Amino acid sequence: MDLSRFQWTREPKACTVGEDQVEIVTKPCTDLWQRTYYHFQNDNAPVFQMETEEPYFSFVVKTEFQDSHRRFDQCGVVLYLDSENWLKASVEYENEQFQHLGSVVTNLGWSDWATTAIDASVKSMWYRLSRREDDYCIECSSNGEVWQQMRICHMHRGGGKIRFGIYACSPEDSSFPAVFSQMRLIECQWKAHDGQQPD
Repeated sequence: MDLSRFQWTREPKACTVGEDQVEIVTKPCTDLWQRTYYHFQNDNAPVFQMETEEPYFSFVVKTEFQDSHRRFDQCGVVLYLDSENWLKASVEYENEQFQHLGSVVTNLGWSDWATTAIDASVKSMWYRLSRREDDYCIECSSNGEVWQQMRICHMHRGGGKIRFGIYACSPEDSSFPAVFSQMRLIECQWKAHDGQQPD
């Protein structure tokens, strides 16, 4: 990918942008979350994104987080439109036994969080974000070849021109390096539904 097309929304503590790899060092107390359940808002995580109007595509990225160590340390794929409309997927560190592989979709200022527990020994994860107009599919993979669906969602403001890319943050008093590589923008891998026809 041409990383010169990417721009920061809030820069991280430190970062290195190479030809085919990005390393983000997180700042403590950074996160993306809006309102739901916890009743607080946090909108200060760094995101590194490119802009497109292409209505059908898939974005693939490998994440590595060898040194994540504090609760909620996370890095992954993001589609950040504005503070109240975005989605993200990541592995969030929990403790020495397990982590949360999950996603958050925020529409019109309200976040949800869908997760599954995975072993704490997992220190890398691939993501594939696919777009079909204003609907999106997030998938994950341990090897970049076999994909598992995490979520299909609608973004209320996800039509037309959007921004998507990568993010990393440490919601508690922590900092760690997150490495992103093998980024690709490819033909949409989320195929049109071939089952029940719409009403």
